[in-house]
Amino acid sequence: MKEDDPKKLAERVGIPIYDDLLSLPPISGEILRKVPYNFAKKYKLLPIKTEGEKVVVASSDPFNLDPFDDIREMLGKEIVPVYTSPDEIETAIHERYNKAQGALGEELKELSDAAKKKEDEEDYEVYDLLDDSKHQVPVVKILNLILYEAIQQDASDIHFEPQESGLKIRYRIDGVLQNRHAPPPEYKMQILSRLKVMAKLDIAEHRLPQDGRIKLRMGRREIDFRVSTVPIHDGERIVLRILDKGNVVLGLDQIGMEGQTLTDLKKLINLPEGIVLVTGPTGSGKTTTLYSAITDLHNEEINIMTIEDPVEYNLKGIAQIGVKPKINLDFARGLRHILRQDPDVIMIGEIRDKETAEIAIQSSLTGHLVLSTLHTNDAPSAITRLVDMGVEPYLLSSTIVGILAQRLVRKNCPHCTEEVAVTAEELKPLGLTLEELPGGKVKVGKGCSACFNTGFKGRRGVYELLVINPEIQAEIVKSPDAISLRKIALKSGMKSLLSHGAHLVKRGITTIPEILRVTRGIEE
Repeated sequence: MKEDDPKKLAERVGIPIYDDLLSLPPISGEILRKVPYNFAKKYKLLPIKTEGEKVVVASSDPFNLDPFDDIREMLGKEIVPVYTSPDEIETAIHERYNKAQGALGEELKELSDAAKKKEDEEDYEVYDLLDDSKHQVPVVKILNLILYEAIQQDASDIHFEPQESGLKIRYRIDGVLQNRHAPPPEYKMQILSRLKVMAKLDIAEHRLPQDGRIKLRMGRREIDFRVSTVPIHDGERIVLRILDKGNVVLGLDQIGMEGQTLTDLKKLINLPEGIVLVTGPTGSGKTTTLYSAITDLHNEEINIMTIEDPVEYNLKGIAQIGVKPKINLDFARGLRHILRQDPDVIMIGEIRDKETAEIAIQSSLTGHLVLSTLHTNDAPSAITRLVDMGVEPYLLSSTIVGILAQRLVRKNCPHCTEEVAVTAEELKPLGLTLEELPGGKVKVGKGCSACFNTGFKGRRGVYELLVINPEIQAEIVKSPDAISLRKIALKSGMKSLLSHGAHLVKRGITTIPEILRVTRGIEE
């Protein structure tokens, strides 16, 4: 036994040992607010409960008495030290100080009350944009709370939308924008300026769009924010895309792909050459699917290279190139240089023009597997889109081996799902009948605190995989018409987005309106 082991020493002198702090009810916010986060993090201690007039404080080193003297002064109460492991105390500090949604509301209410009181006391005065020192601390506090809350609620984007009346804030959660707290109007410019400073943007430039990045640490998690600003009538609109590396799940088996679609796609990405395209609108998870595919492919025997705009997540052991328009490094130019690096698999972030498409085709013809994305509604439309770009149909028929179309649908919240009866008319758009459903009912989330009363929690993919067979190859050369290609593909056994969606409804994973929302405009 090591004499300097705090846990062993605690056992010997009778100091209580706590192994699971998060199972305890949270201590009152009034006590927690008196102990600064930086202090708790530095000394690895945390108030966990009250016992009469005393406060129990967990620490990974209860024999370091100096911070206990400090915390006694902060709280004005007697302290009872207990021991907790360093990992457990770090997790608990992160969880307790990662204030829930109520904290932001309380903070904004306090600021609003203060602002209202100030208005009552003095006449309205024009705010001096250069004098923000007196507002610096609350602005930083508010912005940090907004970012924490968005991450905690699994938002993918945060929208800061200036309006004449103030600043509107919305989070995109599970693909749908939801209104959140509105800070007092006088904080509009400070919050927007603070964001630009954090993203290292030119705060004096208000007429041109700008792009930047913010890197933050949240406990042990590293989170990137991609920042975009555009000038609008009421100021500058700023959108933050949250890139949370801790929440990324990669691997075709892990992203909701299953059955024959998964089997067929794995066969396609293991071919020695050819082009595999992933299509769908912005935000449908195309990049995640490509990352999952190359993660599954990656081993020491092959060279995988990517060119992306921008590189969203760093993949270990894979060479990733970010497009840089300012120095004329676009997809086409980067792709030419990639071909000199002896690659086996090439991932292109997006085929946007004829030049990039033609280099991708030449890469395929010279023995490379090419993975890329395209913006089209369904799988067959990708052929038509490439022909419209100016690519010869015969080249497409001999190089493209498969096209995956996808959407992301919200899943029913597991905490508030209930069964509801539906009519044959409601099922008709999905091609389902009442007899196919157990008891003629479907599952729907009614809304609860866990899902912020939306009825949905999390998302999963809906897929449609077009495998290019000889019949489809002949049709591409003859007439690359999306409707004709779709008919042949469905006859060949392609499972459409709508039919996959219907399957998810039958299993109770999502709802009828949700499937129709993401597949509207696609003809069977």
